[in-house]
Amino acid sequence: MKKLVAGIIVAAMILCVAPAAFSADKEILGVPFPTQKIINDTQVYLNGLASRKALVVVNVFAGGFYLENPTNNAREAIESDQIKQFYLVYLTNKATAAKLQEGFIEAIEKANPAEMIAAQQTNIKKYASWLDKDMEPGLTSVATYIPGEGLTLEYQGEVKGTINDPDFIRMYFRYNLGEQADKKLRDGYLGL
Repeated sequence: MKKLVAGIIVAAMILCVAPAAFSADKEILGVPFPTQKIINDTQVYLNGLASRKALVVVNVFAGGFYLENPTNNAREAIESDQIKQFYLVYLTNKATAAKLQEGFIEAIEKANPAEMIAAQQTNIKKYASWLDKDMEPGLTSVATYIPGEGLTLEYQGEVKGTINDPDFIRMYFRYNLGEQADKKLRDGYLGL
């Protein structure tokens, strides 16, 4: 009987440890990202990692891009209606609110057609306004898209709001993954 109980305990311990072994973290610039996690009761997977530098020497952030159905295809990642998340961990205190707001507006305008930019000014300004605090090492910015709900920004641990306009949401993912997006970030997030 003691052997049976000991066997059950060992088996239970293996089952508890095994999932952790299969979902090891991946790392970029010393920042670990889980290879899978649950968002809104759905399993999502780390599609790719990327980092941004400023002035060639300052590491601004390390980021992970999560999808329900991982893909290396930018168009599929942008257009597909599945849970998606950009999880950014900041590495500097030089990312001020003003720089982040200005950088977001410039990048989303560069990556999208002029007529869409004109039509989405309200949403672009609203999203930029949520980047309202200076970043410091270890603070996060998490943008999560959930089908039927919209794109929600959690900034420094505070939920700022949700935009549910499908055109803005596509613009947002195009700014990160489209042809005019920063190539290093795009390739990293797409796992290329």
